[in-house]
Amino acid sequence: MQVLHGLPKFDNVDMLVGTETSDDAGVYRLRPDLAIVNTVDFFTPIVDDPYIFGQIAAANSLSDVYAMGGEPKTCMNIVCFPKGKMDIEILGEILRGGADKVKESGAVVIGGHSIIDEEIKYGMAVTGVIHPDKIFRNVGVQEGDALILTKPLGTGIISTALKKGKASKESVDAAVQSMITLNAVASKVARKFPVHACSDVTGFGILGHALGMASGSSVTLVIESAKLPLLHRAARLAEKGYITGGCKRNREYLQDKITIEKSIREGLVEVAIDPQTSGGLLIAVGKRHAAKLVEELHAAGVKDAAEVGYATSLQKPWVRLV
Repeated sequence: MQVLHGLPKFDNVDMLVGTETSDDAGVYRLRPDLAIVNTVDFFTPIVDDPYIFGQIAAANSLSDVYAMGGEPKTCMNIVCFPKGKMDIEILGEILRGGADKVKESGAVVIGGHSIIDEEIKYGMAVTGVIHPDKIFRNVGVQEGDALILTKPLGTGIISTALKKGKASKESVDAAVQSMITLNAVASKVARKFPVHACSDVTGFGILGHALGMASGSSVTLVIESAKLPLLHRAARLAEKGYITGGCKRNREYLQDKITIEKSIREGLVEVAIDPQTSGGLLIAVGKRHAAKLVEELHAAGVKDAAEVGYATSLQKPWVRLV
């Protein structure tokens, strides 16, 4: 963000969402009833299976469009691959995984770009469509809103434990299933409700993304630790030290911006800070709609959806974990 402050500003009446609030994607209006949603993301492998990695990376890239309330339409592959040092069939499997996930979304892959690199990296640039009056922003949370989370937490912790051979098959399977699941259904259900704000929970963890929503909305968000849906054994693995470098960076960044009740077990705190890959949506909606939204999410197959907190009047720090 410090780098972005030094860049020139783009003043355009049709740029509906830019970089000002660190939203999940950019939105540009083409006509009164149509806007495009643009986003890009890529990263290094977090699982050994190249096909599954491709699915996860694609689901993660598509997620930003869903977080804005849009529908993905076109995708372009971004590939970094070591020439002559790895079987090219591995790249084929990565791309196949990505393509299958894009097909599932209803979008299409229309090309991409590759470079030679020492380390594998893969992701996508995604373009979606949305009505200009129906955009989900990560700002706009209102006092009294309930917070709904649609996926369980702990993917970073379990991925770290997996790399060290300490994650159980049950934990890994649960994490993989969560990461390859599109946020399409959750977004579609949410669009039936008067959503005030929404963000997908990714690299900054639920507390970091809650901070962005709170600070941009001038409210305080209270996250109730006992209500957070967790992946199998994620908190216990965290207590054993299987946390990512990103988790440590998140904690350092958040330390003077949030408060954490001392009675909360350390593993649960780490899960709340843990960077997520292809995480769920964090939705702010009026309290009177919360139970019905969760009910409809469950009925549509989003089984881990849960009400995990609420918004109050501004009482700095911006976010409280209780």
